[in-house]
Amino acid sequence: MRFGRTFEEFAVGDVYKHWPGKTVTEYDDHLFCLLTMNHHPLHMDSNYAEKTTDFGRNVVVGNYIYSLLLGMSVPDVSGKAIANLEVESLKHIAPTFHGDTIYGETKVLDKTPSRSKSDRGIVHVETIGYKQDGTVVCVFRRKVMVPTATYVKERGGEQPGRPEPIIREK
Repeated sequence: MRFGRTFEEFAVGDVYKHWPGKTVTEYDDHLFCLLTMNHHPLHMDSNYAEKTTDFGRNVVVGNYIYSLLLGMSVPDVSGKAIANLEVESLKHIAPTFHGDTIYGETKVLDKTPSRSKSDRGIVHVETIGYKQDGTVVCVFRRKVMVPTATYVKERGGEQPGRPEPIIREK
């Protein structure tokens, strides 16, 4: 199973469709709100949302959707990352509701070798998230520093630091 890519494996224009999607539950939304101390009633109080908002129901907090999409992209984009350098833009396009399923895909916009270190490069990507009906809900662009194949090889290969099992005779 792939977990990230080296600099050489990225090609400008490539699109990675992240799988599987994630159905967002009320529990997911409330837990994220509680963990991040976002207690806005739009996300937490169904009576408030029903009676006072245009949506008539709770809206999933947008930063959860961003975090979910970022996580979905890790195996395809940043699993080998040396550093996440920049979130260039983040747009919440449409609301997500409890029960919606989120899917994501990432397009490689550009890649640049590092000017200071030859064993890494910077990859510029755009991730879009959309619901089960295709409605785009979130778009963000970021830059990730990733290793070259040489960097990975010099530091122990694909799974550096992974121990081997010790089988003890009885």
